[in-house]
Amino acid sequence: MIIGTGIDIVELSRIEKLMLKNERFEKKILTKTEYSKFLTLGNKRKVEYLAGRFSAKEAFVKAVGTGIGKSYSWHDIEILNDSSGKPYIKKKVNEQIHLSISHSQFYVVSQVIIERLSS
Repeated sequence: MIIGTGIDIVELSRIEKLMLKNERFEKKILTKTEYSKFLTLGNKRKVEYLAGRFSAKEAFVKAVGTGIGKSYSWHDIEILNDSSGKPYIKKKVNEQIHLSISHSQFYVVSQVIIERLSS
C-alpha cells in the first residue's frame, strides 16, 4: 500500500549559484559517503550530482509529510547507487522506498514513493 509520494524539481543554475556562494554548501547537503563520491566528479557532473541529491532528499521528506529540519536533517537521508547505478535511499524502516532522479540540461526532478511492506 502506498503511504506517501513526493516530487521535487530543482534548477541546476540555482544549485550552481549556491555552490559558488557558499563553499560549505555541499557538506551541508551531502553525507560523508555522498561527499566522497562528489569529490570524484568533474565540475559539471558535481552540479548535477548535488542537485539530484538535494532534489531526492526534498522529495523524500515531502513523501514522509514533513520537511527538512523537522524530523529529518540533510544528513539523515542518504542517497546511494546500486551496482547498476540506480539510486536508492538508505533506510532503516520497514517500508519500500522507490526513488527516481532525472536530469535535463537545466533541471533535475526527483520522485519518491513510499510503500508499506506487509508484515
